Amino acid sequence: MTKVGIVMGSDSDMPVMAKAADILEKLGVEYEMTIISAHREPDTFFEYAKSAESKGWKVIIAGAGMAAHLPGMCAAIFPMPVIGIPMHTTSLGGRDSLYSIVQMPSGIPVATVAINGGANAGLLAAKILATSDPELLQRLKDYSAQMKAQVEAKAARLDEVGYKNY
Repeated sequence: MTKVGIVMGSDSDMPVMAKAADILEKLGVEYEMTIISAHREPDTFFEYAKSAESKGWKVIIAGAGMAAHLPGMCAAIFPMPVIGIPMHTTSLGGRDSLYSIVQMPSGIPVATVAINGGANAGLLAAKILATSDPELLQRLKDYSAQMKAQVEAKAARLDEVGYKNY
């Protein structure tokens, strides 16, 4: 069953949003991904956000640049967690997106990751779901152990090339 909705305002956001999807796939979490412009097709957007709960979704990951209204509007309609991914923009480097997403009014929280932080959004969604899914929690622990082993292997290579490793 699909548990995470991934939505973006433009296909130019796909490289970042695909990182969230990749992490969810790696962890065995089903998702649905789409492109909806909250400004250009508001009726489609409202239907998307209103129907998410009845579809069984537990989390929405929403990416947005420029005005960055998509995550906040999802959070205003969808009663469960929303994770916002601010997109890097050419005009202000993504700070505009970041500020738009984190500066939500009281009562409408949006969890926010770094600018272009698609992978972390996927991990955060999985961690939210893992609070009630022991098997997913174990897959997250295994993922963390793999990351640790990768870092340790890189540190060991320092010794091989003559740099002193702690």
